[in-house]
Amino acid sequence: MSVYDRINQIEQRLQSLESRFGAPGGVTPSTAPPRVVSGSSRSADGVTFERLVNSMSEDQKFRPTTGPSGLGNSRPDPSQFNGVIREASQKWNVDESLIRAVIKQESGFDPKATSWCGAQGMMQLMPETAAGLGVKDAYDPQQNIMGGARYLRSLLDRFDGNISKALAGYNAGPGAVEKHGGIPPYEETQHYVANVLEFYRRYKENPGAI
Repeated sequence: MSVYDRINQIEQRLQSLESRFGAPGGVTPSTAPPRVVSGSSRSADGVTFERLVNSMSEDQKFRPTTGPSGLGNSRPDPSQFNGVIREASQKWNVDESLIRAVIKQESGFDPKATSWCGAQGMMQLMPETAAGLGVKDAYDPQQNIMGGARYLRSLLDRFDGNISKALAGYNAGPGAVEKHGGIPPYEETQHYVANVLEFYRRYKENPGAI
């Protein structure tokens, strides 16, 4: 089974879950924020979902480095961010479970996470992207989550609500998604989309999951 088949399978299951729990509709922000810049990617022809996900341990699914406060090695309780995630979900009309899934993949709920390419905070915003989203302190959980949810909303609108394409755009940039007519053939991006969709499925089924 290809990564695309597995993604489609997960999305079908998510649609079933959404019909049971309900999903927010569409809200279009007045301005489209700039793209998030990701690291370099490589071709991944023939890479399957199972090989991508099962080949890595939980700790390897994100590799944040220590942030400016030196707290990057401690993992906070994700539940402490429930309030701001709920607020961002309501403001930008993005499913809470999807926001949680992106945070899980991007930083493991570490507000001080900093990637090798300079992305910052829980939803790993690049400095220029954060500025375009009105985020003054990307290490502040409320500002970061609000900015990341706003960006997710703009990508969902851009790709007509297609979650896989929106996630691919979050990782590789919307231009790459449009160029390839879907998820780009980059190992990093295929891996990213598959992981976030799996986390999304888990949170839809069990909102209290870690």
